Amino acid sequence: MLGDFTWGVIEKDLSGLARRFEATSQNIANMNTPGYARKEVSFEDQLKELIDAPSKLPMKRTSPRHFSNVRQDLGEVKPSERHVGYEVYRLDLNNVDPETESAVLAQTRMMHQAMTRALGRKISMYRRAIGGAA
Repeated sequence: MLGDFTWGVIEKDLSGLARRFEATSQNIANMNTPGYARKEVSFEDQLKELIDAPSKLPMKRTSPRHFSNVRQDLGEVKPSERHVGYEVYRLDLNNVDPETESAVLAQTRMMHQAMTRALGRKISMYRRAIGGAA
């Protein structure tokens, strides 16, 4: 759905959640690997900044090399993955906590379900607008 902002936000959110699923599954798979630092994926703050951008007053850019105080489009939103190595609590320097990973997995699954429901409602709206059955 070219040009639909909501569709793009849902797409970016689902791709970010997929990256978080991958990182969490790698964390769980390496739970007993000595020296492994768990991974975290962050993207929600970038999406929120983009959604809230119309309420901000953008700075004037006189050159393409100038920084902007607001995100311009959804293409700039990219999930960032980082290793969390400072939370070491085991002697083998592995910092994966199975309970934390299970909680992250459950939260990510709930967010994914909510986004797929929103996507389903959006598709239903398009169907209704085209004249098809709901």
